[in-house]
Amino acid sequence: MISGKGNKESRFVSRLTRDTLALILAGGRGSRLKQLTTWRAKPAVPFGGKFRIIDFPLSNCLNSDIRRIGVLTQYKSHSLLQHIQRGWSFLRGEFGEFVELMPAQQRIQESWYAGTADAVYQNLDILRTHDPKYVLILAGDHIYKMDYGPMLAHHADHNADMTVGCIEVPLEEASAFGVMTVDNNCRVKEFSEKPAKPDPIPGRDDTALVSMGIYVFNTEFLFSQLINDADIPSSSHDFGMNIIPAAIDGANVVAYPFRDPVTDKQVYWRDVGTIDAYWDANMELVGLTPELNLYDDAWPIWTYQEQLPPAKFIFNDKDRRGLAVDSMVSGGCIISGSEVKHSLLFSNVRIGSYSHIEDSVILPEVKVGRQCKLKKVVIDKGCHIPDGTVVGEDPEEDAKRFHVSPGGVVLITPEMLDQNLHHVR
Repeated sequence: MISGKGNKESRFVSRLTRDTLALILAGGRGSRLKQLTTWRAKPAVPFGGKFRIIDFPLSNCLNSDIRRIGVLTQYKSHSLLQHIQRGWSFLRGEFGEFVELMPAQQRIQESWYAGTADAVYQNLDILRTHDPKYVLILAGDHIYKMDYGPMLAHHADHNADMTVGCIEVPLEEASAFGVMTVDNNCRVKEFSEKPAKPDPIPGRDDTALVSMGIYVFNTEFLFSQLINDADIPSSSHDFGMNIIPAAIDGANVVAYPFRDPVTDKQVYWRDVGTIDAYWDANMELVGLTPELNLYDDAWPIWTYQEQLPPAKFIFNDKDRRGLAVDSMVSGGCIISGSEVKHSLLFSNVRIGSYSHIEDSVILPEVKVGRQCKLKKVVIDKGCHIPDGTVVGEDPEEDAKRFHVSPGGVVLITPEMLDQNLHHVR
């Protein structure tokens, strides 16, 4: 039986989520992912065997019962738009549910989105028609599972104008984020976007408190901040660089620590913005008990579901055996007389006989020829790896043809193999 208090709390949160419009900022290029984002925006990059990165914030919204969602797009957005149209068109507009696409279209001025804040500012007329009480701003390029309801409740309980979702990271990694200082009441006192020398949490010299790029705003406060910022020519029109620092002095800006509500421990959250981070996050999923549980029925990650046959493993000869060990293999894959170890294969991957794959992330539609040896590689969608290819044994030789990350991950794309899938010329 649920207690009366529980019912009241649930109704309180449900009112908040019902009055919230979520905006997912999905227009970024993600240049640190190198050639993996040459033809797609970062939120459209495949992840976890069958998903796209943007599926995580979208699923979080749906599971949090936030069903009014806008997706702001700009850079090379075709595959992202296609994915959302195919996989996220099931919400019913007549019930006030939607995933609405908001591409850069020069609605207010003759320029494209100039920053994260400007992207929202250029859609103010659309936001006014939806008339939300709260606006939830989300980054479209992080991997995590989060119930946004408690964050909205935290925002309301603290009578905040703006709430910033935050996590703790090692101090040496903090310069890649917005770093904040808060008081005992969660009030944000200082905020610095990507500082060269980030300040640690008081009393913890090895840890910093950083922004997740998740913000809750009272709608009218957000509108006033965006309009004021748009009138400042020197502004970068960015939430981290401009909006948050400007709001701290005169408004009630609070922090929301993203922690496990039961254990109070730091929860899973990954910025997969580099090749090494992308490879690491995918490889974590292959482990025995990964932090990110994709088998969680209580918090499913939704995506576009291709109709594919089961994975198949063929041949059982001594020197020609189709097998995969400590790996994730998606639908439509055929492993023909080859060994796959500690790797993640997306859909419709074909592995030719006598090949050996290890510690690798192979995106959809890849064909690996016979007698190939591939270790610690990320292979982009649609690549055809020629027979006898060896990658991962000689970094200097690999670097002549492919991109080798600081952590030794080799990125292979069709263009690097002289396979022009996009027919530019």
